[in-house]
Amino acid sequence: MLAPVPTAIQSLLTHSNPERRVAGSVLLRRGDATAAAWYLESGHVVFGISGTPGNRDELLEHQLGQMQGPGWVDPTAAVLEMPAAMDVVAQTDVVLRRVPMAEFQAALAANRQLSTTMLTGVAQAHREQTELAVSRLAKGAEARCAEWLLQHAESNDKGGCAVQLQQRKRLIAAQLGIAPETLSRVLRHLRERSLISGSGRTVNLVDPGGLRSLAGV
Repeated sequence: MLAPVPTAIQSLLTHSNPERRVAGSVLLRRGDATAAAWYLESGHVVFGISGTPGNRDELLEHQLGQMQGPGWVDPTAAVLEMPAAMDVVAQTDVVLRRVPMAEFQAALAANRQLSTTMLTGVAQAHREQTELAVSRLAKGAEARCAEWLLQHAESNDKGGCAVQLQQRKRLIAAQLGIAPETLSRVLRHLRERSLISGSGRTVNLVDPGGLRSLAGV
């Protein structure tokens, strides 16, 4: 269930028409001037750094965070009127509302409730970035991979669990903060330890308990 939108934000968004973007769309580009504040009404976006210059419409090469709507996209840039610090890509189809920067800043100055809501949003974004960084420092590559497999596992018709690798390995590796070569090596080690099996797009979780122990969850 989506969280209720605060009254102050509802009032600010009244004159903003919903804009729909498909999965894979680049919503913000790192370093671009912030001309408007964007509110994510629904959908899921990821933050990070895109790949080869000139080919920036792909999913992120290095993923540094994510968020689920509703909420402000990159609230720090909007509040400080600074360029976007990261690329933002829609991971699913999304619905956004655009508030011109002048209108946003005027509302922020005049509405205490909106200011409080934005402060909470900035603090939450900072907290999530910090937790992600700490998690990556605290957990090794195998633990991250095991945790990711458990999070994406689905029951199959044989009574077991499996993960369908629908993304390319380099994109999965980016989510885990490791190199694609490291991901391949980790999956091979997990197979050798009889924690997983299978090849290609399907990974069978042979020993979910062992994976949970490895992931520390």
